[in-house]
Amino acid sequence: MASAVAGLKWKRVVVKLSGEALQGPAPHGLDASTLARIASDLAAAARAGHQLSVVVGGGNFFRGIKGADSGIERARADSIGMLATVMNGLALEQAVEAAGQAARCLSAVPMPSICESFSRSAALHHLEKGRVVIAAGGTGNPFFTTDTGAVLRAAELSADAVLKATQVDGVYTADPKRDPGARRYEKLTHDEAISQNLAVMDTAAFALARENKIPIVVFSIAAPGAITETLAGKGLSTLVSP
Repeated sequence: MASAVAGLKWKRVVVKLSGEALQGPAPHGLDASTLARIASDLAAAARAGHQLSVVVGGGNFFRGIKGADSGIERARADSIGMLATVMNGLALEQAVEAAGQAARCLSAVPMPSICESFSRSAALHHLEKGRVVIAAGGTGNPFFTTDTGAVLRAAELSADAVLKATQVDGVYTADPKRDPGARRYEKLTHDEAISQNLAVMDTAAFALARENKIPIVVFSIAAPGAITETLAGKGLSTLVSP
C-alpha cells in the first residue's frame, strides 16, 4: 500500500464515480455545474496531499447491460459502454484542470490520438507527480463492471482504499428511497457484503477487494466537498473492510 503522510489516513485512493453522478439533474449526458463541483472537490483533495485515481462509469450515455437487453450482443454493448466512460473521462480531465489541478485521462481501450493508454507504470508516474489520474475504458474487457475496474485499479496501484460515490450516504439494509425503515450500516466486512448480497457493488468487486484486503468507503456524492469530507473521516458513510 502507499505510505501515509502526516495527517492523512489514506494517501492514495481510487474514487469510483458513476456516469449518473456526472449527469446531475440532467436527463442524460453531462451537467456542467455538477461536473465542475465534483472536479473542484477532486482538485481540493489532491492539493491536500492525496494521490487520486478516478474510475468513471458511462451510464449517463450508455449502459452495456441495458444495451444487451435491447438486442445488442452483450460483448458489443459493453464495448460501447467502455467508450462512454472515455467520454466522461475526457470531460472530467478538462474540468479538474479548469479547477487548477493537473489531470490525465488514461484509457484501458487504446485510443492514442485522444488520450494516453492505461498502464500501471504511467498511472503511478502521474500520481507521484500530483496529477489526478482518470482511469477510463473500464478494464478494457466486456463482462466486467466499472466497480470491478475500480477495485482492480486500486490493487494495481497499491491504493489504500476505494471511495465508492453513490446517491445515498452508505450501505443500507434496503433501498432507503423506498423503505423508510432501512438502516444504514456503519461498518461491514467484505464477507458480510457478499453473503447479504448488498447491491451497492457487484460480487466480483467485493471479492477482489477481499482478496487484496482493500477497504471500500461508500458515501454520497450529492453534497459539495463530499470527497474531501469523506477523506477527512467526516460525514456519513459505510466502511466495508476485511
